[in-house]
Order: sequence, then structure tokens, then C-alpha cells
Amino acid sequence: MNAIELSVFVSRIESICEEMGAVLRRSAFSPNIKDRLDYSCAVFDGEGELCAQAAHIPVHLGSMAFAMADIVRTQSWKRGDMLVLNNPYLGGTHLPDVTMIAPVFVSSVNQSPANKNEKQPVAFVVNRAHHADIGADTPGSMPLSRSLLEEGLIISPTHIMHNNRVDDNALQKITSNMSCPNSAKGDFLAQISANQTGVARLNGLIKQLSEAYFSSALNQLNHYGERIARSALAQIPDGCYSFHDYLDDDGAGQKNIKISVTLNVEAHRIKVDFSGTDAQVTGNINCPLSVAAAAVYYVFRCLMPSRTPACAGTFRMIEIFAPQACLLNAQYPAAVAAGNVETSTRIVDVVLGALAQAGAFNIPAASYGSMNNIAMGSRENNHHWDYYETIGGGLGASQLYPGLNGVQAHMTNTLNTPIESLEHHYPLIISRYCLRDASGGEGENKGGMGLIREFEFLQATQITLLTERRSFAPWGLEGGGDGQRGENRLDGELLSGKAFFTAQAGQKLTIKTPGGGGWGAEKQGLT
Repeated sequence: MNAIELSVFVSRIESICEEMGAVLRRSAFSPNIKDRLDYSCAVFDGEGELCAQAAHIPVHLGSMAFAMADIVRTQSWKRGDMLVLNNPYLGGTHLPDVTMIAPVFVSSVNQSPANKNEKQPVAFVVNRAHHADIGADTPGSMPLSRSLLEEGLIISPTHIMHNNRVDDNALQKITSNMSCPNSAKGDFLAQISANQTGVARLNGLIKQLSEAYFSSALNQLNHYGERIARSALAQIPDGCYSFHDYLDDDGAGQKNIKISVTLNVEAHRIKVDFSGTDAQVTGNINCPLSVAAAAVYYVFRCLMPSRTPACAGTFRMIEIFAPQACLLNAQYPAAVAAGNVETSTRIVDVVLGALAQAGAFNIPAASYGSMNNIAMGSRENNHHWDYYETIGGGLGASQLYPGLNGVQAHMTNTLNTPIESLEHHYPLIISRYCLRDASGGEGENKGGMGLIREFEFLQATQITLLTERRSFAPWGLEGGGDGQRGENRLDGELLSGKAFFTAQAGQKLTIKTPGGGGWGAEKQGLT
């Protein structure tokens, strides 16, 4: 296979992921999926190694890439099956992220129906989508939890389909835990439809190319990805580079929680060692190792050329270690709702901070460093509703450019929910949405500005906030200033970074997100 043929092959399997995403978006019920695009789609080979993905959510895709092989090995697969799961300790992220996995079997023309399941799957299609309601007691299913058991319904690998037929009993058992079962059912069926589309397209592609060609092409793809990755990472000088940063708090009383990393670089191989990171905590900022891996993969993928394939070979030279029962390798039943969003973002900061010590690439200053999570809804008057969103901020500046203003960065890649959609679906008004002036760090290149998003509630609404960088500011580099810390206020009164409360009709919640750090000492004008 020559370079052109390989490029065409990669584009074809990536297009399958994109089509799966389009089906999921257009058939979903909830704004969280159809408007915010909080979902991801990918293709894996028969051993559970990543082959391709769409440009969706880094924390979804990286964690799937890290954990899929274990899931594949521990399950039996038949034609027409589909599994659903969300257990963070079995390759998930946090409970609202529900994953569906479907095997792809390719049979010969003359194979009889009785023997259709003799062979193992040649590939898998997977999608993961965030459900604003996964059965937690608080609206939005992002509670200030102290145990995984408080965060909602735990779905260990369960057949949602057998022989291409939906298992209505299994689906009903899952959706009955949600406050709006019919809407939840619509989103689950949308995920099923996305996978069915992926199975059909991939099956057709493999039949057209032949199974042997498909296998050979994947092998060459992995070798190609590994070569590109090695070439890019060779720019990092051999040595040990360390950095640490802190999370503000865990929402349960513990503050200044340390995340520490050492990068050991030798002969194009990198060991990412999180020894020195604090132990897992009572609150919900813990994360399973798969989430930590997703953050690490994301950072190193950013250092590679834009067309580097998203395949297993691309990450083979990266080894990740985190001590058991530490914050980044939490053990069941530690609470993890915010680990997927807030802790993963801080992992990016510390790995970038360590890379800045190496002097390779143009590493930027810290970006806003929080997904600024807000979950809300109501359980009163038989009118149940749940909503969840993340809010962007300012990007860190680098030697080459100032930070971008008011964008989603790093481990999230969602859109903001359009105001029109938000106000149409829920009893609230967005009374202000704008850039937060002068919130970026000063410097030769200034950090990006954060955002101000203000919600006015039309009825009593329960709200959970899971936010960071309210105590520790996003840091600057090479003499650049820190970005401004974030603020949460209810009718002007300052709230803590992690909080649960009820806002009454007419009250306003204002979220001011952090700015990015600046780069370089600010140049003084001539006198």
C-alpha cells in the first residue's frame, strides 16, 4: 500500500466516525447532545485498539483508547450485539458519559446463518454521549458526591441489543431511573442508531476491500502513526522534567490538592510518572487512570502534526504510571463526577508545565483550567427537567501568539448551548453573555479573556457548581502574568467554587470564568 492509498483508507474510516456523529446529533432529544455536541464516536480493531475517531471530545476518546482492549477481552461477542456501560472503573469516565459498543462481523457470501458467529469480530464501533440525567438525586447528575454510589445509575457492561433487536427490558430498566424516561429513551435510541450506522458502513467497507486488506491497512496505519509520533517527540531532549499544580478543593473540605508529574524522556520514549500526586480524596475530583491517560494522550497529540492519525500506534511510546489510590488512579467506590472534567483539565496544565521545562515546542501558558460546570433543574410540580453545560474561558498565550478569548479548550470540545435553545427548553433567561474584560494575564503576548454568563431563573431551580481556578490562578510563562481567577456569584454574593443550592425565581447566577496566563515580560514603551 502506498502513501496515497493509506491516506484514502484513513479518510474512509474517519468518515464513518463523522457519519456516526451526524446520526447521533440529528436523532438525539436532549440539547446536551444535539446542541452542545457532548458526544464522541470512534472505530476500534478486533483487539480493541484505536483505529480512527472523529474530532469530538478528547476526554471521551482518550479514555476509550486506553480501556477498550480490556473491555473487548472480558466480553463474548455475537453478531447483532450491542453493549451499554458507564462504569468509570471499567473504562468509563463518569456516570453521565454512557458508552455503546457494537461488534462488526464480516461473513463470506456462502456462510450459512447457523455459522455466522464462528469468527471473532474484525472491528468495533463505539460512541459515548453525556446524559444530563443519569439518575442522581440532584438535577443534572453532577452532584457534590462523596461516593460513586451517590452519582447515579452504574451500568456495568449490559446487552442493550441481541441479534439486531433492542432489548426493551434492559432499556426500560435503565431509563426508569431517569426523571424523564421518554426523553432518555430517545437519546439511548439515538446512540443505538449511530452504532448501527457505523456497523453497516464499516461492514460495507471491509467487504469491498477484503478482510485481509483491512487488517494489513490497519497494521500499516499503526506503523505510520508510530513513525510520525517518534519524529515529533524526538524534539524533546532526553532528561527528566517535573512540574506540579494544585486543585482548589474537593467540595468536601479538603483544599490545595496537589497533582505532580515527572516526564522521563529517553530515546524517543516518554514515561509520564504521577508519583507525588495526593491520595484520592473524599470529594468527587478523583478520576480513574483511563481519564488521566486521556489527558496525557491529548497533550502529546497536540505536539504532533495535524494529520497524525488517531490510532493505537501513535501512542505506543508513551507509558503512564500513577500510584494506586492516588487522585489520578482512584479505586472503587471513590467519587469521580468532577474528575472527568476538572481534574483532567489540571492534568493537562501540569504536563504542559513539565514540557515547558524541556524548552521544546512553543508551550503556552496555562489556559483557564476549568470546564466551569453548571448542572441544574427541578423535581417539583411534576415538571422535571435537567440541564448541564460547561463554559469556556481564556487560552494561555505563547511566544507565537496571544491567547484566544472565550473558547472551550483542552479536554472539552463542546459548543455552548445557543441561548435560543436554552430559553426554549428550560425556565430561565440568559441575561448576559460576554467576554470578561482584562481577565487575561499581562505579558508580551496577553492571555485570552474569560467569559461572563448570567442566568436568570423563572422558577425555583436546584443548581450544582463544579468549578476550579477560583483559588489558584492560571499561571503565566517566561515572566507573563497570571490570568484572573474565576468567580461565581448569586445576586452578587460570592459563592464557593463547588456548591449546591436552590435559586429562587428572579434570582441571577453569574459565572465569571478565568482568563489565560500571559507569555513573556511585557515590553515597556520608549520614553
